[in-house]
Formats: sequence, C-alpha cells, structure tokens
Amino acid sequence: MEAQLCPKFEEAMHLLSKRWVGLVLSELLKGPRRFSEMEANLPISGRLLSDRLKMLEKENIVMRSVYTEYPVRIEYTLTPKGEALEPVIQAIKQWSGHWVQASQHEYSK
Repeated sequence: MEAQLCPKFEEAMHLLSKRWVGLVLSELLKGPRRFSEMEANLPISGRLLSDRLKMLEKENIVMRSVYTEYPVRIEYTLTPKGEALEPVIQAIKQWSGHWVQASQHEYSK
C-alpha cells in the first residue's frame, strides 16, 4: 500500500507547492470570490492568478460559475474536493506560523 500511496502523495505535493496555490486556496476557503476580489486581496498578477485558477479548475478543486446578469458575474468557489483541503491548509498555516521565519523580501505584483 505504501508504494501505491507514494505517487499520489508526490502528485499532491507537486500541485499544492506551485507558487501562489496556497494563497489562492486560503482566499477561496473564505467563500465564493470574484476574480477582481482575489486579485485585490492577493500579491499576484492577474495573469498568474488566472493561470492558477484554470489549473485548479482542471483539477476539480475550484469551480467557476458564470451568472448571466448584466454585467456578467463570474465567481470562483471550492468544490467538495477543494473544501477537503481546508484541514491541510490550516495545518500548514499553523506549522508555518511556528516554524518558518518570515521572508525578508516583499511580494509584488
């Protein structure tokens, strides 16, 4: 069973370790968000945010909903698969708060 788990574990770590994925997931754990809300709240460019959202949508972690209002409203939410990451994200936040030193460089868009 260990041998079967290892490739899945590595794939999960690869996905979650992509730059900004953790912050995007943390933002979406707060509830549905519009792209502009996330872009304003996160230190990430719009292009990279869009790339990360598309990747997470492809992995069935994030769902994109289009509302045919005027103007059109698009919201991003976590799927059940994405919501299941909440304890993982919370554990990483707790661990990093205790063990990781703050970086000396500033994040910039």
